[in-house]
Amino acid sequence: MSVILEDRPIEQVREEVIDQLIVNYSHGMISAEAFERRLDDAMNSNDHKEIIALTADLTMKADTDYTNKKEHQFTPNYGNKTADEELSLTSILGNNERSGQWIVPKVINLNNVLGETTLDFTDAIFQHQHVTINVNCLLGSSSIYVPEGINVVCKTYGIISSIENNAPSIAQRQSPIITIEGKVILGSLDVTIKRTIKEKFIEFANNLKAAFDIKKY
Repeated sequence: MSVILEDRPIEQVREEVIDQLIVNYSHGMISAEAFERRLDDAMNSNDHKEIIALTADLTMKADTDYTNKKEHQFTPNYGNKTADEELSLTSILGNNERSGQWIVPKVINLNNVLGETTLDFTDAIFQHQHVTINVNCLLGSSSIYVPEGINVVCKTYGIISSIENNAPSIAQRQSPIITIEGKVILGSLDVTIKRTIKEKFIEFANNLKAAFDIKKY
């Protein structure tokens, strides 16, 4: 006997419906406008029946190929490449940035004096589940961008400064955990999500749709 709908974990129901929406959109069964509207409803609703109803008229379901592509797209990047265990970035009256597919060491030291530093983990390749960022910021600004699904713990303290952590602190157990420590004096530290999970869903769906359109011709 299957579990009744209301007793199923709502996040599991939501994920299945979103997967079905993406599959049907990528195969041209619904328009881009309908896909985004239904995606919003699926992500915002906390009612099992409302969520399930969003795919009541759709027949295509996710298969193994879709699941593999989704896992590759949404699982945090872990790599086997070796890199130094510690990275130090110093910015004095200048800019310093790490972005793209860079290899994340276990410890990152940010020294910023009247400068600007940026760490973008959106496409970064992690080697360790636990990463520590030591911040020493004086009269400067430091920006840290993370994707959704990564834990961020901020333990910094500030003196006449601005510290904002808008990143999630709870994610999957196997997700990387970034701990930010140190001090910000007369400066700023901003931790934000560069791309929301909705934006990632739309990008993933559009990539699948483009690939399917190419196959048709």
